[in-house]
Amino acid sequence: MSDTGQQPAATTPKREAVQAAVLAATEELLSEGASFADLNIEKIATRAGISRTAFYFYFKDKRELLVRLTEDVTVQLYQQADVWFSGAGDPREEVRAALQSIADLYSTHAPLMRVIVEVSTYEEEVAVFWRRLLERFIVATADRLRAEQAAGNAPEADPDSTAFALVWMCERALYQQLVQGGRFDTTLLARSLEAIWMRAIYARD
Repeated sequence: MSDTGQQPAATTPKREAVQAAVLAATEELLSEGASFADLNIEKIATRAGISRTAFYFYFKDKRELLVRLTEDVTVQLYQQADVWFSGAGDPREEVRAALQSIADLYSTHAPLMRVIVEVSTYEEEVAVFWRRLLERFIVATADRLRAEQAAGNAPEADPDSTAFALVWMCERALYQQLVQGGRFDTTLLARSLEAIWMRAIYARD
């Protein structure tokens, strides 16, 4: 079952190709300055080289399309975060690598990341989807915190609330970086986030 509540259709090479074209067309239109409200099915279908009728064969509506597009990017974000989630080396280097890669992905997919956060403020279905995705990062962060505490590498602190605060802090900071037109150099922002994570997790009184 997908996050939109629908049973996924059987995957075929043609379906995958068309869906990929629709997803690419949508991100291109967003990159060109289209807002989510401006995006209509006709524009997306035309850019993807399919008919409006064919669009509805692959996607229920624009919200499902946005969810699918964001899922693809979120897979990449999680893969980068997993450098620290599953790491066993120098924690500072792992946190640094993970946060830098995540900040770079936000920058690369800036129009999409702006839209998903903005739409989540007024579309409940999208809001539930977005919070569920962030929860995956929160759970993985809390698990790593517990492991670090058990190994004696981190002081005692509530893992769940700490993870919640750190993950949502990054989401807000990276989103505001986008909507404020890249206020800071991406590397500088990633280093600042790294310093906060290291103090919150590893610093001792």
